[in-house]
Amino acid sequence: MGLSNNDIFKKLRVAHKLRDTDIIEICALVDFKVSKAELGAIFRAEEHPKYIECGDQFLRNFLNGLVVHLRGPMPKKKEEKK
Repeated sequence: MGLSNNDIFKKLRVAHKLRDTDIIEICALVDFKVSKAELGAIFRAEEHPKYIECGDQFLRNFLNGLVVHLRGPMPKKKEEKK
């Protein structure tokens, strides 16, 4: 059995020493809004009644925000002269 999106998200959180507020700010970098309650539900144990699965879109937006957070925004491309 492979890792679930929740497992990947938890491991990234620990590896980068991120708090809930950090994750919210990182998601905001790519215009993705998330609440502390949603994060709490994602980081709960699978057996917990309020556990929710981390969807692909959620993880993708977080990863895109993490790239911007770590590297900075993409530089604008220069227009080609003809």
